[in-house]
Amino acid sequence: MSPARRALILVAGIGALATAAFLLPLHAVPEAVASLGPAGPVVGVAVGASLLAALVPRTPISFACGLLFGAAVGTICAVATFVVAAVVTFAGGRLLGREFFVRWSERLAGRRLGRAWQRLDGWVTREGTLAVATVRSLPVAPYGLVGYAYGTSAVRTRHYLVGTIAAGLPSAVIYAVLGAAVAGGNPTGALTAVPTLVSLALVAALLLRARIRRPR
Repeated sequence: MSPARRALILVAGIGALATAAFLLPLHAVPEAVASLGPAGPVVGVAVGASLLAALVPRTPISFACGLLFGAAVGTICAVATFVVAAVVTFAGGRLLGREFFVRWSERLAGRRLGRAWQRLDGWVTREGTLAVATVRSLPVAPYGLVGYAYGTSAVRTRHYLVGTIAAGLPSAVIYAVLGAAVAGGNPTGALTAVPTLVSLALVAALLLRARIRRPR
């Protein structure tokens, strides 16, 4: 299968998932989940991962996991959801291919963007897990889109997975717990500051590492 056809299939799949997410009757979700019984969390992870792959933001999905399944099960679902979505989107980017992405980005936006992407790709590849975690922790783009982009890069799979889990774990846990707290009538808004603090810590660690590695 040609790269262009793979790209067309990938875009069509994302579009279909996005359309399904838009048409999803949110008011009927709690009742539908309750009717599934023990299979509810499994279905919730599958639906949540699909929504992330369709470029839906991650925060409301993690929040919904806690809201629907409680603090303990909701946290497990939130973590499983973002991990599954990370694997799926990365695989989609790998299927698309790095050369195809660079070539078409240059055609659509000029060679400057292509060169910028190559420099960013080289930086992420050199810095490894810490760079992946730092980019993942910053709200620069939808969670799924970042996964597709990493798939087209030269970053190692293990660096991508470890960095993604390290960056995503705190916010997934926090927002799932918040969702459960809201469901129980005990909102704890102060917890929302934790993901921001984690992001700042990762950025600081990356800057410190760059300073230490800089030639004297």
